[in-house]
Amino acid sequence: MKGIMIQGTSSDSGKSFIATAFCRIFSNMGKAVCPFKSQNMSNNSYVTSDGLEIGRAQGVQAEAARVQAAAFMNPVLLKPKGDSSSEIVLMGKVHGVPCDSNYYRDFTLGAGLEALRSSLSVIEKKFEIVVAEGAGSPAEINLNRAEIANMRVAREANLPVILVTDVDRGGSLASVVGTLELLGSDRSRVKGIIFNKFRGDPALFCGAVEWTEHYTGVKVLGVVPWIKDLLIEGEDVLSINWESGFSVPGAVTVGAVKLPRVSNHTDMEAFRFERDVEVISVDSPSKIGGLDALIIPGTKSTISDMEYLKNSGLAEEIKKFHDRGGRVFGICGGYQMMGRKISDPWHLDNPSLSEIEGLGLLPADTVFEGEKTTRLVRGRAVHPSIPGDCTVSGYEIHFGRTNMETKAAGFSPIFVLEGAQDGLADAEFRTAGTYLHNVFHNDSLRGAWLNKIRASKGLAERPPFDSAHAKEEAYERLAEVVSASIDMKYVMETLLNE
Repeated sequence: MKGIMIQGTSSDSGKSFIATAFCRIFSNMGKAVCPFKSQNMSNNSYVTSDGLEIGRAQGVQAEAARVQAAAFMNPVLLKPKGDSSSEIVLMGKVHGVPCDSNYYRDFTLGAGLEALRSSLSVIEKKFEIVVAEGAGSPAEINLNRAEIANMRVAREANLPVILVTDVDRGGSLASVVGTLELLGSDRSRVKGIIFNKFRGDPALFCGAVEWTEHYTGVKVLGVVPWIKDLLIEGEDVLSINWESGFSVPGAVTVGAVKLPRVSNHTDMEAFRFERDVEVISVDSPSKIGGLDALIIPGTKSTISDMEYLKNSGLAEEIKKFHDRGGRVFGICGGYQMMGRKISDPWHLDNPSLSEIEGLGLLPADTVFEGEKTTRLVRGRAVHPSIPGDCTVSGYEIHFGRTNMETKAAGFSPIFVLEGAQDGLADAEFRTAGTYLHNVFHNDSLRGAWLNKIRASKGLAERPPFDSAHAKEEAYERLAEVVSASIDMKYVMETLLNE
């Protein structure tokens, strides 16, 4: 199989961004390129056009490669439910067996390896080049026998490996040498090294590059600089970057509740496009007071995180903020928490609690039952306070059904999605919730919501920002910076044999 595999010396070394860059670089060359990550661990997921669930990084990489995302691009997705267990999503659907202490004994070399091989077979038939991404570090020797995420993928697909290390966090030379030393016979598969996230003058790093090549015998492909204000979604909680965009502290301050089991945090990243909006992470009651609006994001366990809000004092402070006239918006699990009651009779969400009171900000109750909903949706805003013909698109990933009292005084559904009502908001759109992930990625809706805040503060309204154009510019910028920073001739002629 023709392609490359991007592995890292650690989590958050920048594997996903380097893989995304290569997807766009090869696509710009006219190649049919496919992103691939055999096993991903993240609560930040992406819904394909056929309603299957994969890691969000591979969805983003598919966008960069200009191809439609599919389940074979990420056959195994692990969604952490706590410190010792995860939900397994196999080929886009929830697997009946949880990921627990028996995972590496019973799953990886059985159903997991079978899904890996079948996915690679599909990719080899449909695409010219694969850009495979590893998970964590390939030097976890305690997992080598049963892992299906790193060197086993390189062996199965016979791919050369590029090792990425994070200069910014320090210790990159030691991490490269240590990783190579622990790879055993797989060390020979590493054909290149990329030093990533370098700040300052690259000339000052020349000595480190020369030493690395001399000591390890592996070519250093290049030194990629720290890229500021890159508007590309991160993979997981380690990569949350909506606090570090080009928005500066300004007229509108939006808080995002930092939930222990947060999922699909990229719902917040659309606010990075707005230059007068500051987004801050809210992890204590003291951070709520000065906000203009508060968003409660999605979660892998609504009941557990509702319990966290109560125990931390955040629930009480959120209600006080609301009573003072503050705006509160809930997305998916956050929407469920804004209701009066959350019931889990079959323990689909929480293994111990079967019911918990919500924040009581919306006249709605949620019951966890039935199948998991995963689908792409389109529709329109129908709430009377949203002006114009506001069309929206996004995706749903959730267990549970929320029963809304749409006849409650002043409350109305927000959207009609695929013919069905979704969400609920008061007359002023001050208290609102929806199952629609990516809701704020819809420029008109985001603009209308922010303009309500601006108007309440006596500020001038702003036109909607074109986020689709900004994303395309970001993919091109990433590809341009990475291709200029590494030896692409070596990649094409030596690693891809072209």
